[in-house]
Amino acid sequence: MRLLVTGAAGFIGSNYVCGLLSGLIPAPPDVRITVLDKLTYAGNPANLSPALNDPRLTFVKGDIADDALLEKLVPGHDALVNFAAESHVDRSIAGAQDFVHANVVGTHALLQAALDAELPRFVQVSTDEVYGSIAHGSWTEDSPLQPNSPYAATKAAADLLVSAFARTHGLNASITRCGNNYGPRQYPEKLIPLSLTRLLEGRRIPLYGDGLNVRHWIHVEDHCRAVQLVLEKGQPDTVYNVGGGTELTNRDLAGRLIDLCGSPAESFTYAPDRPGHDFRYSLDGERLRALGFAPRIGFEEGLADTIRWYRENRTWWDPSPAGT
Repeated sequence: MRLLVTGAAGFIGSNYVCGLLSGLIPAPPDVRITVLDKLTYAGNPANLSPALNDPRLTFVKGDIADDALLEKLVPGHDALVNFAAESHVDRSIAGAQDFVHANVVGTHALLQAALDAELPRFVQVSTDEVYGSIAHGSWTEDSPLQPNSPYAATKAAADLLVSAFARTHGLNASITRCGNNYGPRQYPEKLIPLSLTRLLEGRRIPLYGDGLNVRHWIHVEDHCRAVQLVLEKGQPDTVYNVGGGTELTNRDLAGRLIDLCGSPAESFTYAPDRPGHDFRYSLDGERLRALGFAPRIGFEEGLADTIRWYRENRTWWDPSPAGT
């Protein structure tokens, strides 16, 4: 099986590729992987270091919106899994142009290239943020898309393009929508690695507003297993929520991180709330469970392992002399 994985020098994509090649995620014995990544600020070749010397891996630096590159690269593959995205809400609020380019224009280019090459399978990795915010209960895959941030809006637009290519052109494409991921090698702008790196430096965790916003957390390895399951068993033009994680307020999460790091109880501070800040995310994952999915990594275990990784790999997130 020849698999093209885009955005795989980032956090989730690199865990997916390394998991497939290490056997952590079951894969066909003949799997060969091509990674396409632009290596923007959050794309780091070191994320793929466990697999870089594997002869089954080929790395290509490039933009998913480069039509000429895709015309040469996509043919001959059996499937494409698209992790490539600009994904930080704060950056999208400051300026959405890069998000439109990567998440909308880039996804369209991949879809067209997959269609032209008659690619047998396409999986779009999306986010629960396309649904907006939910006060009670959980979203199903049939819940309306009501994105509030520019980031979420561009991901929703990409999802609609995927569905349109499936319905209009018959592209065998599925979509996954997951909650907040955590684990090793996550760029330190996201809440858990930002909090950990600050605590390890003796600084405070910043919390927006009153810290009571609720997020749905799942370990990156479990998310990657879900993506592979959808690749292998998912139906065309079908969305799969990756549910089954842990829901916590940001303040509760901060308290757990502070305790596990052995930091003073007052090691957090409040900041002015983010514009258009979604209050709560929650996913119903019954459709994916019907395919046989169940998370394997408990939150306490996964969080402790994540903290251990950031302690032991300080040079990865702190390139200054203090981090060596």
